[in-house]
Amino acid sequence: MVKVFTILFLGLSISAAGAEIPTATVNGVKDSRDTVIALRHATVYVTPEKTLTDVTVVIKDGKISDFLSNNQIPDNAVVIDYQGMHIYPGFIHLDTEVGLPEPAKRPPFKWSGPETLQSTTEGAYNANEAIKAGYNAADQFKPNSKANMALRKAGFTSALSHRHDGIMRGTGALVSLADNPAQLTLLSSTASQHFSFDKGSSKQDYPVSLMGAMALIRQTFLDADWYQQQNKMTDLDLAAINKNSQLPHIFTAKNWQQTLLTRKLSDEFKRSFVVKTAGDSYQSLQAVADTGQTLIVPLNYAKAPEINSPLDSFHVDYSDLKKWQVTPFNTRLLADKGVRFALLPGEDKQGLKTFLADLRKAVEHGLNEQTALAALTTVPAAILKRTDIGHLNKGARADFIVLDQALFNKEATIKDSWINGERVEIDAITPLAAGAYTLTVDGRSHDVNFSFKKGQLKLKPITDNGPVISAKLDGQLLTVMIAEQAPLMAWVSHGDIKPLPSDHRWSITAIEQKGEVSATETDEPSSKTIPNIPNPFSAYGLADTTTPDTVLFKNATVWTNEEEGILEHSDVLVANGKIKQISRQIDISKADLVIDAGGRHLTSGIIDEHTHIALLSVNDVAVNSAMVRMADAINSEDINIYRNLAGGVTAAQLLHGSANPIGGQSALVKMRWGVSPQEMLIDGADGFIKFALGENVKRSRNNQSIRYPLTRMGVEQVYRDAFNEAQKYQKEWQEYNDLSRSKKNKATPPRRDLALEATAEVINQERYISCHSYVQSEISMLMHVAEDYNFKVNTFTHILEGYKVADQMKAHGVGASTFADWWAYKWEVNEAIPYNAAIMDQVGLVTAINSDSAEMSRRLNQEAAKTIKYGGLNEQDAWKTVTLNPAKLLHLEQRMGSIKVGKDADLVLWSDKPLSIYAQAEKTMVDGVIYFDRDQQTALERQINEEKMALIKQSQASDDTKKATIKAAQPPLHCDTLITEDAYLHLNNGAE
Repeated sequence: MVKVFTILFLGLSISAAGAEIPTATVNGVKDSRDTVIALRHATVYVTPEKTLTDVTVVIKDGKISDFLSNNQIPDNAVVIDYQGMHIYPGFIHLDTEVGLPEPAKRPPFKWSGPETLQSTTEGAYNANEAIKAGYNAADQFKPNSKANMALRKAGFTSALSHRHDGIMRGTGALVSLADNPAQLTLLSSTASQHFSFDKGSSKQDYPVSLMGAMALIRQTFLDADWYQQQNKMTDLDLAAINKNSQLPHIFTAKNWQQTLLTRKLSDEFKRSFVVKTAGDSYQSLQAVADTGQTLIVPLNYAKAPEINSPLDSFHVDYSDLKKWQVTPFNTRLLADKGVRFALLPGEDKQGLKTFLADLRKAVEHGLNEQTALAALTTVPAAILKRTDIGHLNKGARADFIVLDQALFNKEATIKDSWINGERVEIDAITPLAAGAYTLTVDGRSHDVNFSFKKGQLKLKPITDNGPVISAKLDGQLLTVMIAEQAPLMAWVSHGDIKPLPSDHRWSITAIEQKGEVSATETDEPSSKTIPNIPNPFSAYGLADTTTPDTVLFKNATVWTNEEEGILEHSDVLVANGKIKQISRQIDISKADLVIDAGGRHLTSGIIDEHTHIALLSVNDVAVNSAMVRMADAINSEDINIYRNLAGGVTAAQLLHGSANPIGGQSALVKMRWGVSPQEMLIDGADGFIKFALGENVKRSRNNQSIRYPLTRMGVEQVYRDAFNEAQKYQKEWQEYNDLSRSKKNKATPPRRDLALEATAEVINQERYISCHSYVQSEISMLMHVAEDYNFKVNTFTHILEGYKVADQMKAHGVGASTFADWWAYKWEVNEAIPYNAAIMDQVGLVTAINSDSAEMSRRLNQEAAKTIKYGGLNEQDAWKTVTLNPAKLLHLEQRMGSIKVGKDADLVLWSDKPLSIYAQAEKTMVDGVIYFDRDQQTALERQINEEKMALIKQSQASDDTKKATIKAAQPPLHCDTLITEDAYLHLNNGAE
């Protein structure tokens, strides 16, 4: 005979697996019961693709044992009737610190005070405190009941817990969220290895920038490879990197640009990363999709900015409004691109509490329900290489949640959470469903609404003109009180209400919801249409930059910068991004687009030899930062790119700042507005590097500094020491590479050092110096140092005392990139003169005018004109200071800097002579693509303003309970700028 123990909606703790530690001493009688549990009549979502209806789920030993149909029940089973309920696999959270102590916080970075140059961590750990790869979350894990319950209420039954601290963060532990001892809840002590670009609690100065973090990661991976082949030292962090190399690598990225950087690391080191994003992938959707990486996506929904006055409307950023509009579509957009992803709650303080609502919001905005469920179950399980969680197939852990409706219904609530066959009640299951009902007593009807608050039944009449009605639910007994009548009682079972005998004829039935749609519901579909997404995700993002393959500029005054000089009434034909023909009366049939350039001036694009626009950070702080690469910190969304295009700038050198004697490697870019960071880079360009002299390097404003060098004399010794070490480094590698194969197998290879490799490239004239410089004595010093090592300095930038040593510079073979008329803005430029550029040019130096300023770069044509006023250069030579001469300094003169057949079609059409203060760039073309067109600018501004006003109206009418404050714009970046996690700092108060 089958013995059945039936439980109806009782908040009892039931378990199909003992929660005792097998190795523990039992103080009493050992509980050896082998409970079998049968859950009847539920709808079970076994996987996102497989659903079973009205089945009995059998749980034994903490696992899914079987599915039975036709009301079959195992012998001796404890039966729970889940009729009308929906069972889903428990969600898996991939980014928690549950059960771990909070990591220490570092003090904010300051330019003043003594530096922290070495690690303060005791023990045989890495020399950089941001490398914490030896940390194991399992070593500090302690179950936390309060945190567990918060996660369980959101539907999670297991979580990946790891410490959010450092660049290489160590391993994460997969834990169940059951309130059991750690020995039973720790599912995997080493489930994953974690990374980020945030140095965390490290007190060391280096790194302070994104590109510094990238450089440290590269160096550490190289060190880990080398570590396996050496026996001179012990480094527990490097050992851990190697030991855990086969674990899933999870990388936390704070924005989509960092997501792209993880792919660079993956390609360089043949490591696959799962990337936890910031939920902003929609801003560069195709680039993120093209990485081919699996993502972990938080449901971060941007809040509508708070608008309290017309002035606020003016100051609110267009892109912030677009974020509010587009973020709900992020997951749908990723899914449409075929990106595999797992989901997380939003990262604000309410993220867990609003998670189910946020999840449904994503579905409302077009995310497929199966994809959404997979992103919480099968995908995270696959990321962790677990086959026992994330689904409810036979043999899986009995980790699941029970809801009173289908998960994606707005009113669905989680009732029970089961982990390893143990039940925890989340919200009491009531036999009566909330909603509208018709109560009929003796032929008289009243429409009422039932709701539940904290488990208590609430009755509210739908109309106000009826009698006073109240109700209470005690278990399955419903009692209804009407005015002064005797109570009416009914037995409720699974929504079926059966009145008990009474003096009145009465009934209560649910009101079916009719298909009438309110006005707000009618508007709903339009809100689910994907809005236009600007590219880049910024004001003046262009919907389309398509330019015909062939463009003809007709009847222009052409400034060639070649022997032909200035050509009147001439035509220039562009084809496939190159200048194809320069002539008069070119047949218009050769072009798809003909531009009437009559009365206008056509020039090659301006090239800014020294700028810091389009960067996410500028300085790092290591004395020799040659390993740092500005290409890792390109911000292709910087509005200054578009503003530069409006000023006729088509290319630039993005330089590291001047905080170090040896700075980072430059990035040479074209102003391709709307492309990814890597696509801005100029293919095949020579490598450059920033050096610096003077006050910034020796930290003149920090009298507590302990970092060498502190004097101008010390700066020279830094260079000589670096070059000596680089030569030694090259020699070591040469000797190793010359060994026979058999000897190599027995030898330890030299340690690869990225800073010394880049420094060696300078000596070998494979990388070229652009040196921040002011005082003539230091200028002379660096040339002498270079000559001692048989190479030439390529460019002195700023070079405001260049007029004093121009003849020496010419003999050395160095070029100059200077300001047109800056002087006396700090001590070491007190002897600068505005005639400097003209003097150096007349001596025969290749002389350029640069901006080093996001503002000045928009009017470099006027800066070039100052060399006519100060020094009497002719128009063509003056114009070359911002076009052909910087091209020569950057070794790009074969491709740009002049209008010549075969060169890149980087062209600017001016309304007047380009050196005139009245001249405006009307069209700016890069590689044959028109990225700025003044003829369309007015219409574009009107379109942006109209959309902005519409978004403000929509956002203020939204149901966001909390609006976001309006952010201040980031100040422009300069040579002495330092951007950290904590602050935006200037070494010399913005003086270069």
